[in-house]
Amino acid sequence: MVSLDSLDRRLIHALQLDGRAPFSRIAAVLGASDRTVARRYLRLRSSGALRVLGLTSARALGQTEWFVRLQCAPDAAAQVAAALARRPDTSWVSLTSGGTEVTCITRTGGRSEAESLLLRKLPRTPRIVGVTAHCLLRVVAGDTGWAGRTSALTADEVAGLRWEAHPDGTGTPLTEADSRMLAVLRSDGRADIPSLAKAAGWSESSTRRRLDRLRHNGLLYFDIDLDALLFGYHTEAILWLTVAPGSLTAVAEALAGHEEIAFAAATTGRSNLFAFAVCRDTEALYDYLANRLGPLPGLTAVETAPVIRRDKRAVLPL
Repeated sequence: MVSLDSLDRRLIHALQLDGRAPFSRIAAVLGASDRTVARRYLRLRSSGALRVLGLTSARALGQTEWFVRLQCAPDAAAQVAAALARRPDTSWVSLTSGGTEVTCITRTGGRSEAESLLLRKLPRTPRIVGVTAHCLLRVVAGDTGWAGRTSALTADEVAGLRWEAHPDGTGTPLTEADSRMLAVLRSDGRADIPSLAKAAGWSESSTRRRLDRLRHNGLLYFDIDLDALLFGYHTEAILWLTVAPGSLTAVAEALAGHEEIAFAAATTGRSNLFAFAVCRDTEALYDYLANRLGPLPGLTAVETAPVIRRDKRAVLPL
């Protein structure tokens, strides 16, 4: 496994802030040469340790995201997870709970599409004995990156690199050419303009303008994909939290300030908050549950599902 030094960590933080920032701009902020920054990035990317991904916003596209839990026969869970990981409409496919439960996130474009996947396809899959789906209502933590990988830069350095969308409210319907360009960005968020222009069938100037518009309207954003093990975190767990409705906002705000929480969202279902915790080891997970999470007022129950294996993160099967 690749080891990270201080410059690597600062580069990763920079890419989290703006995945398409030119190496020259990153180098100026980090105080390194363009060549050094480019070489470090290529080393991390070629080793499979880091990828920059161009992703679309479900909310901007009018889509709904669901957290899905599938209870499987013990000898079938691994196969179910692998099959889900190959689907283009899934992300964050994990094997949890002693190897008998598979979790994933999926998007649907409308009610009929949701019914097709969640009510018809999954429950009828052999060896799946139970399915529950929780609609994502609001992201409450982790939408700008996990604190474990976004703590290497100073406030001034962050200000020099942060990129923010500024939607104008006009909407941006996607075309077939957009979809071809976005398909390239999903696997390589730093793909160059000539490659994107070729995929879309546009001129380079038109491609650059369209890319900027999609970003500014919040439809396209860039994220980084890497393993928490690179930062020395060996324990990951999915937390299903039950919170009194009147305390939901306060608990959500508390989670947003916990460095152990990589992502959290309010959901429908018997538990109304979903959180993804990343800790150094199982002892650290215990300390977090007992000393930081447990005492939060209004929190009435926590179900902890350790992640045994990850079959897919944001885009591609592992």
